[in-house]
Amino acid sequence: MNLHDILRNPDEHVRFAAYLDELGLVADPDEADLVGLVLTDPDRTMARSAVLRHLDRRADGLYPGPAYAGWARTMTQVVIDHPFLVQRLREWALFRAVALELPWQPDELLASSNWLQLRTAAGTNTEAVELLAEAGRTKRIRNTARTALNHRSSGARLEAHGQQSSRDPRQLP
Repeated sequence: MNLHDILRNPDEHVRFAAYLDELGLVADPDEADLVGLVLTDPDRTMARSAVLRHLDRRADGLYPGPAYAGWARTMTQVVIDHPFLVQRLREWALFRAVALELPWQPDELLASSNWLQLRTAAGTNTEAVELLAEAGRTKRIRNTARTALNHRSSGARLEAHGQQSSRDPRQLP
């Protein structure tokens, strides 16, 4: 199915799935143009949803590496007229900073969306997880952070006593 056929299909569910397929296969140099084209779909909510899923999928794979910064700048330019998508890219930048232990501001994390707080609460940055355990926006976020901290401390106690930690399957007999 080519892009013009996708746009002519009256069923937004079919278009959504087709957009995700196309976005999943697009070559890097063509990505920005395709994202821009998807955002021209008459069903703006569906189009933004497809692009959001694509941005999340790509950012999740790119954030640890150096290619992320250029990609994020390009995508921000493409989605600049869509505030929610711009905000998600900002939150990916904050997630990246927290996850890679780059400079970040606690107030920014506390002001971020539930999505970002929950994702960060399950992460590995102890400072961020402790902050969210104490002051995360929802009970679910605070509990996720506390659980992450408890798993770390129980694993550390086992290792301190010379016992195997069940968290690392490579150490199991």
